[in-house]
Amino acid sequence: MKFNQYSRMIVPYRTQVSELQGIGFLDQLVTPQTSLNDLWLSFIYKSFPQAQSQSTLKEMVSNLLATPTQNVLEYIDQKTVDAAPFYTVGLQLLGFTCGDDFKVDQPLQTMKDFNLLYHEKLNNIEELVGAWYDLLNTRGKNGQILLDALAAQGYFLPLYDLPIAQKPLLFNGKSQPVFATDDLIREVVYIESSLDTDHDGKRDLLKAEILRPSDANNGLKVPAVYTASPYNQGTNDEAGDKMMHNVDQPLTRKEPNELQYEDIKYQQDTEELPPERPVKGTTQQAEETFGREFSYTLNDYLAARGFAIVYAAGIGTRGSQGVRNCGSPAETASTIAIIEWLAGNRRAFTNKTDNIEIKAWWCNGSVAMTGRSYLGTLATAAATTGVTGLKTIISEAAISSWYDYYRDNGLVIAPGGFPGEDADVLAEECFSRQLDGADHLKVKPFFGQQLAQITRGQDRTTGDYNTFWDARNYLKDVANVKCDVLMVHGVNDWNVKPRNVYNFYRALAKLPVTKKLILHQGQHIYINAFRSLDYSEMINLWLTNKLYDVANNADQILPAVLVQDNVQPETWTAYPDWDKTEVKQQNLYFDQEKLTENQPAKTATVSFSDHLSDEQFAKYRQNFENWRNTILADHASDLSDKRLLFKTQPLANDELLRGAAHLKLKVASNQDHGMLSVMLVDYGTAKRLGVSPTVLARKSISEGYHWREDDLNEFQLTKKTPFKMVSKGHINLQNRTANYKTDDLQADEFYDIEFDLQPTFYHLPQGHQLGLVVYSTDMEMTVRGNEKINYTLDLSECQLTLKTSKY
Repeated sequence: MKFNQYSRMIVPYRTQVSELQGIGFLDQLVTPQTSLNDLWLSFIYKSFPQAQSQSTLKEMVSNLLATPTQNVLEYIDQKTVDAAPFYTVGLQLLGFTCGDDFKVDQPLQTMKDFNLLYHEKLNNIEELVGAWYDLLNTRGKNGQILLDALAAQGYFLPLYDLPIAQKPLLFNGKSQPVFATDDLIREVVYIESSLDTDHDGKRDLLKAEILRPSDANNGLKVPAVYTASPYNQGTNDEAGDKMMHNVDQPLTRKEPNELQYEDIKYQQDTEELPPERPVKGTTQQAEETFGREFSYTLNDYLAARGFAIVYAAGIGTRGSQGVRNCGSPAETASTIAIIEWLAGNRRAFTNKTDNIEIKAWWCNGSVAMTGRSYLGTLATAAATTGVTGLKTIISEAAISSWYDYYRDNGLVIAPGGFPGEDADVLAEECFSRQLDGADHLKVKPFFGQQLAQITRGQDRTTGDYNTFWDARNYLKDVANVKCDVLMVHGVNDWNVKPRNVYNFYRALAKLPVTKKLILHQGQHIYINAFRSLDYSEMINLWLTNKLYDVANNADQILPAVLVQDNVQPETWTAYPDWDKTEVKQQNLYFDQEKLTENQPAKTATVSFSDHLSDEQFAKYRQNFENWRNTILADHASDLSDKRLLFKTQPLANDELLRGAAHLKLKVASNQDHGMLSVMLVDYGTAKRLGVSPTVLARKSISEGYHWREDDLNEFQLTKKTPFKMVSKGHINLQNRTANYKTDDLQADEFYDIEFDLQPTFYHLPQGHQLGLVVYSTDMEMTVRGNEKINYTLDLSECQLTLKTSKY
């Protein structure tokens, strides 16, 4: 086990005393004359809030070992506490088992091995107070800091009734769970947007579900954490499956054109809106509630800590009006309408008919957005509007340009694992108004027209960047971002590929906002319940600063870029940036089957075929993992002649691959069309981290007292494998100039092409080889026409450029 904590504030002794008094661990005046044992024992006694009697409490405390032969009560009868017994007890309070997890006679070594903060000496009251303060902020075996583990046992119950002037209650710069989740108010409002996407002559109303502390009824203004989730009110999975496009078809030759970006640039249409609804009354009391929302466990954690939680699915979803249109400017406007209401700049109503207005009177006007995938995408979209009230977004696995999600360099490219999905399919899946029969009946014909427009606009025939995709490119509007941004992405995410976060991260570089980036080794996942990283506490520190305006130095404490290592388990490292500092450019050239730093002196050509036998095609189109393992194998296989493999010599030292590799190729197709795909590969037999986390303990993380739970997860080493795919890229040979411009392609003529692979941050170990596999049809992502196309590379004009740094 190895624990990494990045959310801890270093505070002076006076602050430690004050905060310990504030949360009830110090109810006496401590002086240099205070007994160390008495103070230590009082801390321990208060660590069992579940005990309801003195006898029960004494029994629980007596179960704690202080030495290999004495419990804590026996120990203090004979000796004065020092560091060893303090941390022997502390490790047990943190959930570690004597003997199994640590040796009782070596507690300090265990603290060191687990990468936990500890004090080597406890000679006086100040050192004891400091050690206890830090212990409360130390992560335990269940992936929570000790104070959160105590909260789950009811430690903060006596503080639920604190005066509102003392809320939020802060400890180490973070808001504490002193808000009764049993008393959370659940209410629904309908926010009037500046849209009429279903063209019914009325402005679209948007349903929002709110969970907020009851303390607001006593005058406490709380911030809002808002998750825009098109899935929140249900999905039409069967209808979406029926719409999936057939990818078993040949690549289409495209007619050359001379398009410039200005020819396809999106221009916002001006539409005359219906008038606002007349207000027929006002109230502070909602008329609708709900039982159980489709929640995100990070939001559950925050709900117990003084943040209102808001969920809204947006236009065209169940309970709201309008229609879905997948990533459009209207969808962005729908998203920020919720923020505008929370900030006091838009109207909402108690229902969709009576026109009784209700304000977000309980909100302090500060809003954050959270969520992964489509949810994080809409947070990114909202940020690029500069909407007032949005203080920060936490965008996880978020799309920054929908073209980079569904397309790549003039090719239709599926999100990993979903061949045939496209913008129209996703719009249909999220059109949950369909789940209410009568409501669907009113809008069905119009939505059918809308869906047909999406299908035409997305243009699966050419795969080119066009006006449809330009309208869905949030990167064009990054200059509008005014809020601080925290990005999270998996370097093995082949659903929302890493280019989306890389481009957003780079676009933010020149803006006067604070930006943070966390890169993990997972696929398309959340990371808020991992043992090795204090992610939830980091978010608490961040949001307490951004939404409650607490001066806790969050901007300085949290790393600029935090990266999970792919070789050493449970290892996270802070960097100043992704691919700028201490990074060198390395050019590799192609020489037969080698990648070398020496440019070849003579021309040499190599070829491969893209055509499979019927038996091969049937086998590999059904099993992507089998296809990938076969085409990447560095030994002979039935796909060896369907790709080219180039490898470096074994590395003399460990290296980090950072950012996007750039590839230059000189290629010919024996047809008048063609495409290339490539994969960057780590060759070397080794145990590797799995890209999907292992559940270590079911429901072991409590988000608050008598509140919701989450599973404890961690990435673990798999059995040994001979290689690992690091990155990939694709290009249509007719999009050599730009993704919106089609170039001519003549059969058997060589052309120069250049493109970037998906960015990465990868630890390549000593002795391993870096390989590049060049092929055409990607069974998982491209069209699969199985055409009889041969491709030839002129190796003398091929080059791979990497960004690397020392490990």
